[in-house]
This record gives sequence, C-alpha cells and structure tokens, in this order.
Amino acid sequence: MSSTWSSEQIPDQSGRTAIVTGANSGLGLSVARELARRGAHVVMACRNLQKGQAALQEVERSAPHAELELAELDLANLASVEAFALSYRSAHGERGLDLLINNAGVMAPPRRETADGFELQFGTNVLGHFALTGRLISLMEGREDARVVTVSSNAHKFGRIRFDDLQSERRYSRWMAYGQSKLGDLMLALELDRRLRAAGSTIKSMGAHPGYAATNLQTAAPPLADRLLMRVTNLVMAQSADLGALSILYAATEPGLAGGSYAGPDGIAEQRGRPKLVSPSRAARDEAVAKRLWDECESLTSVRFALGAPANA
Repeated sequence: MSSTWSSEQIPDQSGRTAIVTGANSGLGLSVARELARRGAHVVMACRNLQKGQAALQEVERSAPHAELELAELDLANLASVEAFALSYRSAHGERGLDLLINNAGVMAPPRRETADGFELQFGTNVLGHFALTGRLISLMEGREDARVVTVSSNAHKFGRIRFDDLQSERRYSRWMAYGQSKLGDLMLALELDRRLRAAGSTIKSMGAHPGYAATNLQTAAPPLADRLLMRVTNLVMAQSADLGALSILYAATEPGLAGGSYAGPDGIAEQRGRPKLVSPSRAARDEAVAKRLWDECESLTSVRFALGAPANA
C-alpha cells in the first residue's frame, strides 16, 4: 500500500471480466471506468437502464476502446437477481468471471420494503448481493486471482445484527438499519472468505469502504432534511467519488492481497485519503454471529453457495 496509490497503479486487466453493481453513478461508475480503462470487460449492472446507458456512454468517452455491457439488475428483487445471473451464465459461461464488485446500495430511506417483503436496506444491501454472489461464484472458480469485493462503510461500526428484528418490523431507525446492513455486508464478506478457504478455493473475498465520499447515495433516499444537510457536508467534508472508489479498486486489483482483506482510506478516522488495509470492527469479526447471519440469508433467499465447484455446476 502507498500514500500515493492511484488508479494508475491498477495492473493490466486485459482478458478479465468484471461485474460492477450500481455502475450508473458514483462509486460504481468510477470503478467501472477505471477497470475498463485498464482493459477489463466490464458488465455495468444497473437498476435503471436509462441512467445506465448514460453512464456507459460516459465510460466510453474516457475509454474509447473499452469492452462494456449494460445489464438490468434490481437488487431489491430476488427474481431480478436470478434473471441477471441466468442471463450472464448463458452469455458468458465460457468466459467465466474474474471480479464481482458488490457496490450498489441504498442509505437511510424512510422504511420501505423490497419486492420480496424485506426491509429495503437489508434486502438490497445484504440479501440482494448475497443472492447474486451465490448464483455467480462458481463461474469464478479456477480463474487466476478471482475476487469478490463487497462494499461496506464506516457505518458498520455502529451497526448491530438484530436477529429478533432483522427486517425492522417492530422498530425502524433508518440509520441503525443502514449500520446493520453495512455490518452485515462486511461480516458476510469475511465469512465467505473463511468458507472459500475451507473449500480449498482460490477465489478471494474482500471488503472495502470509501470513507466519506460525495455520491448521490446521500441525496437519493434519505428524507429531505437529511438530504439538505448532506449536500452541505458533501461540499465541505467529503472526498470525491473517484477518490472514494480507490479503496474498492485497491481491494479488487492490488497484487498479493490476502483473502479477507479490508481496504479503506488512510486519513483521520478513515474518512478521506488513499487506500490502505484497515481493521473491521470487533462485531464484524464475530464468527459465530457471521455464521448465524449466513444461515439466515440462505433461508431468506433460498440461495446456497457451491464453493469449490466447477463453473458449470
């Protein structure tokens, strides 16, 4: 790691294929652009295809020779997740998959539910990516330096997994629900890596967080008062989405990183700066809770991971 690490240090990605969720804006757009600039075939997985098309054209302007695809994916709908995975397998089963960047998410909206009846933040940020990873991971087996990178947040540090009310049906605090979802993301990323190691897989599961990065995440879902406040803090405190994306790119591409690594900014309180390896909270490292959460996610999504299995499994 380096205090001057930048996207220019990303190794050549030619011949590699990456899926980036939420690639239509913010961190996902930055990650997709930089991977494409380095030669990766990038599938930009977006809920809104109109916005996705505009983002694809933006990447093409930065990387005229980029290999890009746009695909519809709504992580708040498990049927959409399944359809996306089936479509990718049909089109690219022989190509396989080298990088899965679990980036998309929602932050602190009023309580809403997904198409499947889950609380929106838990359903999208946690269950949607869990199901997506489970449906695609066998395509990564045997690929050189294949990695799953799941985007968490500093908010995981105040999160708690409330097994007695995972869907916040009895009591809903939008920020506590967000913290729970980001803790869940990181716990599952670390648990996945433990399971990969136990299965003898060469795939690595990594975590990353962007610090405080100015994206539309802060202004898309929260109530109006929160959105107005965060517009101001974005201007005076946040780093750019491009800088925030560096931690994700570092976790995805830096040679020699061990599975289970967690990357974040090197500045004060990990809010800003260049990427380095950082420490998950004690709660995120709780293996017993992680195993229980994994079992809950399997039950809620009906998705089981075939770890160590061949790509045609």
